[in-house]
Amino acid sequence: MSSAPYELTGTATDGLRRFATIWSRAVYPATATSMTRAEFEDHLYPLAVRLGEALHARPFSPAAGREVGEALVAAHCTDPEALPQILGVLESYLVLYSTDREPLPVDEGRARCSRLQHAVAAGFARALRERTRAEQEALSRAALAAQAAVEEALHTSETRFRAVFRDATIGIGIADMDGRIRDVNGALARMFGRSEEELRRRNVNEWVHPSDAPDVWRMHRELVRGERDHFRVEKPYHRPDGTVLWTNLTVSLLRDAEGEPRYQLALMEDITERRLLHLRLRYEATHDELTGLPNRTLFAERLERILSAGGGTARFGLCYLDIDGFKAVNDSLGHAVGDQLLISVGERLQSCATSPDHLVARIGGDEFVALIANPSGREEVTELARQALAALATPITIDGRELSVRASIGIVEGPSGELGPAEVMRSADITMYRAKDAGGNRYELADPVSDARAIDRHSLTNHLPGALERDEFFLEYQPLIRMCDGTVDGAEALVRWRHPVHGRLGPDRFIPLAEHTGLIVPLGRWVLEKAVHQACLWHEQKAAGGSARERPLRVNVNLSPRQLHHPDLVQDTVAVLEAAGVAPSSLCLEVTESALIGADEDELKPLRQLAELGVDIALDDFGTGYSNLANLRRLPATTLKLDRSFTQGLQRHPADPVDVTFVGGIVSLAHALGLRVTVEGVETEAQAAQLRELGCDTAQGWYYARPAPAEDLTREWSAPA
Repeated sequence: MSSAPYELTGTATDGLRRFATIWSRAVYPATATSMTRAEFEDHLYPLAVRLGEALHARPFSPAAGREVGEALVAAHCTDPEALPQILGVLESYLVLYSTDREPLPVDEGRARCSRLQHAVAAGFARALRERTRAEQEALSRAALAAQAAVEEALHTSETRFRAVFRDATIGIGIADMDGRIRDVNGALARMFGRSEEELRRRNVNEWVHPSDAPDVWRMHRELVRGERDHFRVEKPYHRPDGTVLWTNLTVSLLRDAEGEPRYQLALMEDITERRLLHLRLRYEATHDELTGLPNRTLFAERLERILSAGGGTARFGLCYLDIDGFKAVNDSLGHAVGDQLLISVGERLQSCATSPDHLVARIGGDEFVALIANPSGREEVTELARQALAALATPITIDGRELSVRASIGIVEGPSGELGPAEVMRSADITMYRAKDAGGNRYELADPVSDARAIDRHSLTNHLPGALERDEFFLEYQPLIRMCDGTVDGAEALVRWRHPVHGRLGPDRFIPLAEHTGLIVPLGRWVLEKAVHQACLWHEQKAAGGSARERPLRVNVNLSPRQLHHPDLVQDTVAVLEAAGVAPSSLCLEVTESALIGADEDELKPLRQLAELGVDIALDDFGTGYSNLANLRRLPATTLKLDRSFTQGLQRHPADPVDVTFVGGIVSLAHALGLRVTVEGVETEAQAAQLRELGCDTAQGWYYARPAPAEDLTREWSAPA
């Protein structure tokens, strides 16, 4: 045949020539070609180049394999032994000798080669099936023509039919309408591993096999009754050696001159090797190479079938397991030890799944699932989770080293037909991480409220980066009031998020997420720039109103723990102040007490530098942490912000004496150390009066003003006193 579809592109290498040589040596003995072996090798070389190009192509497509399989059949590689030889050489040598491109990762090369094998087998099978079907049709036409012309040219037609019957590469058998076998050819006898004489003593109706298709014998009865002229099925047969012969079986009805059924003509193609190859490739595609457990593909198929409304399964249970700290094992002991650990974990989990309705699969690096069809109730699913944790509790010994295994499990259980696979897996994943966050080595049950909260958190996290670019954040300000005269000392800048879906969000909804993702650094810089710029505007407005000699309004900006440890904190702050043209004393940075617990001198150095420049430092939420009061002497703070939880008792009348004593003690201590005291959460006049009496310097709270846009506050305090 012409090799035009596979003309060389100039990229073929000596490696592919060597591959073609090995390929021809293995396959040539199983061909019926008239070419010499050297000519056959030259014929295979363009096919090798085609496979090599396909192996390295991006994007990858196995389509070339099907074309190569068809080309091999066209080259008369049709012996039953040819396909295993073809695929064996591909599996062993294709990746090795395809070295003209950038080498592929081992796993990717193996996976691509496997898919090319499958495609070659599919193309080979399709071409061979078409070739066989043509032979079958020719045989059927010959048989019918021979019977129709038997009275006119009995000798000629008998000779022609016998030639086709004897020399055909497919198995042929003829039986009467009672199923008694009248004749078989040599190909059929070789398929069954019996002599032709033995087969002639058999009856078609005896060849029942447990794996027969449900309709095969119904169609056979219809053919015997004359209700159909032929049928085609895949059918297995027992062989004397205990193996199974799989065939493509076509049975046709032969009628006499009056149209009455006379004989059954069976044409059989041996597809045993092809079927075994298909099963092997199917197994490799649906099972984890390391543990031998079902993989994500097979698990997904089973999950979708169980969850489908018409799948015959009323309820389902899913345990999603993740090994706690597995990355540390890989990093410290190596991937070989990690692989052995995964194998042992897989074996122990498999030992817990004792029911045919249980499926244990490995779906990721250290992620396993146990799927239960029709559990008796939630207790059966939780019991399987308990058994899994118990099975992993005993340390696993690898290379003389005992490794303790802990795992977190998320459980989803419920009726089939309500949730899709993606929703079930998302719920299981969320629930598993709840178990991990709770300390690990435990299981948690899925909860719709917790799922919704986690999904909401995930959604906000994904939208955070773009929110800053889209200018969705804005600031509000809450005044700080001097207790001695009730005038405004400054204002605290509070960031808000104008979310396009969720609306206005307070900092408690997104600041922890920004801190976790690292976005708090650019967001904090944005807040600092906006707040300092607003302080500059306030100074200009006061100067224009004739109040230039008053103490400048100060703006307070919260500083997160991650910002506190950012190397550019001092540089960025100075740059913002200089760009706005305001004095450092116009800015107060608020740092939570908990962020400074245990901080050493290096960690406190940026705050000291800012304090030396004139920036005020406020210790926020004072009293809620665990710092030693003696540490106040070494912190570069100028102000203590007393948490609202310690002043709530002052709202009652008379005030709680314990709270009075506590607040009074802190105020005295702070003043002794040269620190000012700001009180949060002032809500009543009585509370404000008590705090003023105790000597607090400034206060903020709803009693004075709620957080509001800068222009609202400006209108309130810009009017003449």
